[in-house]
Order: sequence, then structure tokens, then C-alpha cells
Amino acid sequence: MNVSLYIAKRYLFSKSSNNSINIMTIIAASGTVIASAALFIVLSGFAGLKTFSLEFSSFVDPDLKVVPSERKSFTLSEKDVLAIQSIDGIQGYSKIIEERVILEFDNKHQIVTLKGVDENFTKITAIDSRIYYGNWLERGTDQIVSGGGVSRKLSYGTLDLTRHQKIYVPKPGKGQITSVKGAFTTVKAYNVGILDINEELNNEYIFSNIETARYLLNYDDNQVSSLEFKLTTDADQTEVATALKTALGNTIEVKDRAQLNDALYKMLNTENVAVYLIFTLVIIIALFNVIGALIMMILDKKESINTLFNLGTTTKDIRRIFFLQGSLMTILAGTIGLVLGFIIVFLQKQFALIMLTPSLPYPVELKVVNFVVVILTIVVLGLLASKLASQRITKNLVKG
Repeated sequence: MNVSLYIAKRYLFSKSSNNSINIMTIIAASGTVIASAALFIVLSGFAGLKTFSLEFSSFVDPDLKVVPSERKSFTLSEKDVLAIQSIDGIQGYSKIIEERVILEFDNKHQIVTLKGVDENFTKITAIDSRIYYGNWLERGTDQIVSGGGVSRKLSYGTLDLTRHQKIYVPKPGKGQITSVKGAFTTVKAYNVGILDINEELNNEYIFSNIETARYLLNYDDNQVSSLEFKLTTDADQTEVATALKTALGNTIEVKDRAQLNDALYKMLNTENVAVYLIFTLVIIIALFNVIGALIMMILDKKESINTLFNLGTTTKDIRRIFFLQGSLMTILAGTIGLVLGFIIVFLQKQFALIMLTPSLPYPVELKVVNFVVVILTIVVLGLLASKLASQRITKNLVKG
């Protein structure tokens, strides 16, 4: 039987004759419980917010996107089409023409991004499900679908056949411009739908048929800005990306969703680390109470320590007793806090106890990694705190 562990458990669960030490121990354990529960709740809440934020971009972001590595566009030959069709794991793809344009309505202007899409686009993404007013594009028309922010800034709605939007794109070429009219390619368009995706896309994008974008930019029939792919459920994304790179050559880049939203991912990950460090600091502060409680316990048990020493227990073994006592206290308190945090997060997820809006509960997400992070943080910091407190036991103390 491990004598040090046995004595440590007896010290942990038995009351001291000094009531102030009992109170100090309860405070130390309670602080650790609350800190570990708070860390788990915050990590789960942030995981929910991260998923909630990325959920909106997933409506318009494909599984993979092929873009030119240098120029704004590239040519998709028949050979390239056959090579793409031979790659396993691709459920479908859409041709895209994308460019910054000037949008005019009622003598008001805004620079927006025009995204010309083909008939497969709604099969690759769920963009049409984000239309809250109007309809998606009809083929063979100069219709557009606008982000909600764009429509509000220019003050237009849908299906107003008496007034139209104008899209301007500067004509390519060199030399002096002789007239404003001759400097732009123009299309009269009619807005048929309004999208609500996220604030950035709502204020930035309008969508049109690819033929409209091709005319505005004077692109060839096989010239595109990008290709967007939807993969099968069992596809290996890395293998498909490598196959696309091989099939289309070194003039293109293949990006996944994380790379398409790299700024958003970096921001969310940075905030996640910052929140973790802040609450780890809270745990460290709580563990100072554990150190204080252990030191008070050592002083209270001075006579017992002296007896153990006289019976042949070494100073190292006595240190080990209090190290194990502190470790058991923090691990037990941390586990209770983790269970408490899990219960609170589970109740929020099931019953929406806290609401962001009357119809939107605060998003939370239960992840295994959060359990692991909290346990490792409590164990590592608890061991360090216990080690620091147990080092107060010296030969002079045990002899005295």
C-alpha cells in the first residue's frame, strides 16, 4: 500500500481541529471548481460562436475553389474539362466569373463585386436558401440578386420593372479616354432577389448569370475567374485538391474553406487563444488559494509531521504526502467543475436558457477537445501549485 497516498487522502478528507484551515480549504477547492467550470463554459461558448460565424459563409463557400495563381482569369479547355470529370470525389462544379463593377440605381452609385455564376451554382452551394425576399436568377436573363446591404444603400427592392439597375465595367485598352460613355461596358439589369448571408457579403456582392458577366468583361466562352467544387461525402479533400492541381497545371491554386476565409479563421483562433489564456490566469489565481491552504495545513500538522519523521519517514516522503494532497484537491475540484460546466452547457444547448435575440439562443458546442484542454490545464497547474507548496517542508521543520 502507498503510505504517502493513504495519508494524503486522510488529510484531504478529514477535518482539521483548526476551523480557519477548514474554511481556507473549502475556499481553495471552491475557487478551483468555479474556475474550471468557467473555463469549460467559455470554451464551449466560443466554439459555438465560431461555428455560428462560419455557418453563414458555408452557404456561399464551396468545398474547394480553383483560382488562377497570377492573373484574374484562366482558360478552361476541353482537355481540362475531361480531366476534371475523371477525378474521383467530385460531385459537381460551377464556372465563375468575378470582378469589381460599378452599380448604379436612381443616380446613386456603389462599387460592388459582381459574381457571374452558371446553372450549377445552386447545386454547389446553398446560396438560394439565403434569399429572404424575391427569387434566384432565371437563366438567359440580365437579372441580378443583391446582398441586403447593397440594396439598402442604393434603395431598391425586387422586380421593379419600371426602373432598372445599371452595371458598369471599364473597357480594357490603352490611350486617352475621349468620352465617359465609350469608356465603359454597360448592362441594364433587374434585381429579382435580396440575400442575407453575413454583413461583409451583404454589403459587397451581387450575383448574375455568367453570360452577363462574360459580356461585361469581354471574356471568351471558355474563360473563367474560378471554378467552385462540391465533393462527395466520402471524398478525401487533400487527394482531390492534389488531383486538380495535377490536372490543371501550375497556373492555378486550389483553396479549401479555411483558406478562403483565412482572415476570419485567424481572427477566431486568435480570440480563442486569448480567451483561454485569460481564464487560465483566473485558474492560476484560484490555485494561489490552494498553495495557501496547503501551507497552513503543513503548519497545522507540524506535530504529526515530526512524529512521522521520528518513525523513519524521510523528508522527501513527507513532501510527497502534501504534494499528493494538493494534487488530489485540485484534480477532484477541477473534475467537479468540469462536470458542472458540462451540465450548464448541456442545459443551454437543450433548453436555450440564455438568448441572444428572442428567436436565437446563445450558441454553445460540446467538444471533446474542450474537456481535454480543461483537464490538462487543471492537472498541470495543480501539480505545479502542489509542488510549490510542498517545497516549504524542510528538514528543520520536520525535526522541530
